[in-house]
Amino acid sequence: MPTVRRGRTIRASSQALWELISDPSHFPRWWPDVVRVEDATAVAWTKVLSTPKGVSVRADFTRLAAEEPRRLVWEQEIEESPFERILASNRTEVRLKPEGDDATRVELQSVQHLRGYSRFGGFLFRRATKRKLDEALDGLERAVGEP
Repeated sequence: MPTVRRGRTIRASSQALWELISDPSHFPRWWPDVVRVEDATAVAWTKVLSTPKGVSVRADFTRLAAEEPRRLVWEQEIEESPFERILASNRTEVRLKPEGDDATRVELQSVQHLRGYSRFGGFLFRRATKRKLDEALDGLERAVGEP
């Protein structure tokens, strides 16, 4: 069960960051590989991801918890998806902790339960997930820095 945590202080208010992360339609602005979001509601959405080879892959998500403006948790719907062979579950949590008036500590956590032979590659999943969460933090910094 690879669990990965990454964090960074970002120069933005927790409310500004909350507005960005709590609206699924903003994922293309900050989450890596998201080309667009479809069928977005406050509690469910579909991310259309682009692979390094340019192939589009759809992934459905459900919001599990939202504590404005501090914590957001979502989980990928794995059953009957292209990810079903390698993942049993995939949950992401974002925590926002204000640090003064113009800075927020952003903590991202990903918990993945691997399936089948994928269980033997946990270290590879951890490394890839660290990279993905670091890219998401980079994306948040860029997105809140936009005019």
